[in-house]
Amino acid sequence: MKRLIPLCILLISISVFAQKKALDHSDFDVWNTIQDPTLAPDGSHVLFSLEKGEKDNFLKVKDIQGTTVFEHERSSKGRFTYDSNYVLFTVKPWKDSVIAMKSRKVKKKDLPKDSLGILNIKTKSLIKIGNVKSYKIPEEWSGYVAYQLEEIKKEKEKDADGGIAKTSIPENKKKSKKDGKKTAYHVVLRNLDTQKEDTLKFVTHFTFAKKGKWFAYTSNGAQKDYDAGAYVMNLENGEKSNIHSAKKAKYEQLQFSESGKNLGFVVDTDTTKIQVRPNALYMWSVGKTMAEKLVDSEAAPQGYLVSSDGQVSFSKDESKLFFGLRKPPIVKDTTLTDEEIVNVEVWTYNEPRLYTVQELQLKNDTVRSYLTAIHLKNKKLVQLATTEYPNSELGDEGNATYALVGTTLPYELTSQWKGYRENDYAIINTETGETTMEVKQSPSMGLSPKAKYTFGYNAIDSTWFTYDINSKAYTTLTKGKVFYDELNDSPKFPSSYGMAGFTENDASIILYDRYDLWEFDPKSGSGNRLTKGRETKTRYRYVQLDEEERFLDPKGKWLLTAFNEETKYSGYASFNPKTKKLISLISGPFRYANAKKAKLGDVLLFTKESFEVFPDLHVSDMSFKKTTVLSNANPQQKDYYWGTIELVDFTSLDGKALKGLLVKPENFDPKKKYPMLVNFYERSTDNLYRHRAPKAERSSINYSFYTSRGYVIFNPDIEYRVGYPGESAYNCVIPGVTSLIGKGFIDKDNIGVQGHSWGGYQIAYLVTKTDIFKAAESGAPVPNMISAYGGIRWWTGLSRQFQYEHTQSRIGGTPWEYPARYIENSPIFNIDKIHTPLLIMHNDADGHVPWYQGIEFFTSLRRLGKPSWFLNYNGEPHWPLKLQNRKDFNIRMAQFFDYYLQGAAKPVWMERGVPAMEKGVNQGLELMDAKE
Repeated sequence: MKRLIPLCILLISISVFAQKKALDHSDFDVWNTIQDPTLAPDGSHVLFSLEKGEKDNFLKVKDIQGTTVFEHERSSKGRFTYDSNYVLFTVKPWKDSVIAMKSRKVKKKDLPKDSLGILNIKTKSLIKIGNVKSYKIPEEWSGYVAYQLEEIKKEKEKDADGGIAKTSIPENKKKSKKDGKKTAYHVVLRNLDTQKEDTLKFVTHFTFAKKGKWFAYTSNGAQKDYDAGAYVMNLENGEKSNIHSAKKAKYEQLQFSESGKNLGFVVDTDTTKIQVRPNALYMWSVGKTMAEKLVDSEAAPQGYLVSSDGQVSFSKDESKLFFGLRKPPIVKDTTLTDEEIVNVEVWTYNEPRLYTVQELQLKNDTVRSYLTAIHLKNKKLVQLATTEYPNSELGDEGNATYALVGTTLPYELTSQWKGYRENDYAIINTETGETTMEVKQSPSMGLSPKAKYTFGYNAIDSTWFTYDINSKAYTTLTKGKVFYDELNDSPKFPSSYGMAGFTENDASIILYDRYDLWEFDPKSGSGNRLTKGRETKTRYRYVQLDEEERFLDPKGKWLLTAFNEETKYSGYASFNPKTKKLISLISGPFRYANAKKAKLGDVLLFTKESFEVFPDLHVSDMSFKKTTVLSNANPQQKDYYWGTIELVDFTSLDGKALKGLLVKPENFDPKKKYPMLVNFYERSTDNLYRHRAPKAERSSINYSFYTSRGYVIFNPDIEYRVGYPGESAYNCVIPGVTSLIGKGFIDKDNIGVQGHSWGGYQIAYLVTKTDIFKAAESGAPVPNMISAYGGIRWWTGLSRQFQYEHTQSRIGGTPWEYPARYIENSPIFNIDKIHTPLLIMHNDADGHVPWYQGIEFFTSLRRLGKPSWFLNYNGEPHWPLKLQNRKDFNIRMAQFFDYYLQGAAKPVWMERGVPAMEKGVNQGLELMDAKE
């Protein structure tokens, strides 16, 4: 008997130890997310960072067998060199340490700075370099890194003889010189193999050539007697050349051609403070001693100046240099005092852009430039974009004879209520500047990769089209075919399903319908279906594995995603465009996503997830016959109660067959009664297999958090009838809820509802029509469609009119056309019928929904004495972004629902609020005595 007692104690201990626990808000801090997964170019290794609780990152490097090669704390932004021999990454100071220093009022300049980590994968040796602001490495060759040092102070250290030792890191003898708003820093160019370094002083810009072993930088000069200059270094032989210098010159837009044999830049050599800056475009070529001036403001087309903001680039064949021209700036009278300047906004009814849009786009308008080409063989200047056609697109990576230019300006005014912009276009000959085609009031168009065609989708007649630039022939491709959104339920022309791209030499264009890929001849318009997804309701889409891919290879195999609309299974398939053979590679009750291919190999990196499975990293070859799991980001998940998810079917009040997501707690017992939270937006069931890790959400309930704590969650799909969005939501949500009540496991007296923005509006409407919900959280709602119609979307400056007439709000017209619709769909007119306690969150910097809408809602409820609470996170936009605010919101929302739906204790803030005098001090999150 004595021998059995310890065994019993051991078994009890194991049972207690193995007991799972419910998720709490503090558990958000132990969950990892995977950041910046990257394959080595040769496919031999993978690097990624684990970010724990949105704080510090932990860098990991693994081989594709899954063996950990290297790991480092506080590290992120890792990159492989092109030869896959080195990993470079940023090491940050501990966030908690920085926060602690800030609380002690340590000055920003004295806070710890980032470091650069350099790992030699073969030798496992690590070098760390402190005080690094940023770094660059060559894109398609290896051997060097250039890193930019923070501005530092000289630290006086004693040497072995007691004297002052020289610091090993170069420092400025005096504060870094300012170049406009930019600051010059020291840049160190380091040979990764020899570890030899060259320190470059007071650098403003630096860059590597993409392919050739060239490096260039500009400096604003170190001392009074040291001129600013532009420099080129040949890293094959170490030669450095000063290709331009001038007193106090300012350099911009430093850019190599792909080979590195040509370098373009813009320079301003004027030392005065004149407002019209005399910028000039320069170019240096291999074999030349100094850079040559190509264009200055005197040689620019009349009415234009060389822009320091227009991007400099070369055509791929390096026959043309592209740069930007600008209009002269508006010259200010600098002699006026503040007392003499009148600051008044003048809004005009027929201006193309609303004044609020102009304000937000002021910076872009100030620096707007117009694309211009110089032919390097004969120095001929051809202006492509102009004030008439400011937007431009080059063909064949700048090699093409033709460019497409366009403008939306004539249609900006009507776009405020139409919800889309029409365009005027022209085709410009890049050799002569001749305009070969002009099209007015057109849908959006693009250039084919070889610039043989322009193409686009006309939403008005739901048809894809092409225009042959040489023959000037317009061809419709999909007229009479269903290549438009079959589920469109908004008062707008249906959008297209998009395209995969063109095949080589613009031979064909690959378009999508709802399920399949189709191949069309852009010249004749004839087409044929490539895949057979419609028969099984499987949606196929092309995966672009090469970021620089310009066309689909008609001789290679294409990787496609596959998604079944009925089962919601996803996977990958291989398609051979020559044989038209489609092979399923991998599929199942998961969400497969984020496929990336090694640049120089056939290794694939992808994720696999479900509600219960975190999207860890997997690797495979192109066949998917053998996959290896590379990460195990959250092994602690097994210690917590989780849940399961499934599809449920129900019928709307107007007879439509609908689906919804039903999330059940772990160890669900159908004989029990569970509290339920209803959360919805529009259609969500395609996200059946999406993983939802515990985190402080911006605006929604966290599914795993609430199911872990014993809630059932229901997310129904909504189908809308134009003109009646509120009624549509009611017709879909309520029968879905009652169908679940009928199954016997939902506590009908403890059902809550939560949603944000469009979801918040629908909840505001629902609670005026039903008392089925015991509590509701409505985020950023619109209770008054009439006042909201005349509001501004402050993030864009746009009028909200288009939203009601043509898009999400789905009214289908103006308030003077359909006044009854605006009133019927506005909860404000039926607030007296609300009996559901409401929690409202609406922030004062909301750029989508004017926050006065939330105020209208709350003050009306307050006027009627309805139980309601209003949360405004000061300075936050449409949803809280700051971590501390998101955590606070999630805690308050959980306390609100726990109080009403689970009989939990009431928090102090719900009883007495948080008085203005206590804001930021006493949050009122403490719980009172439990309800009697």
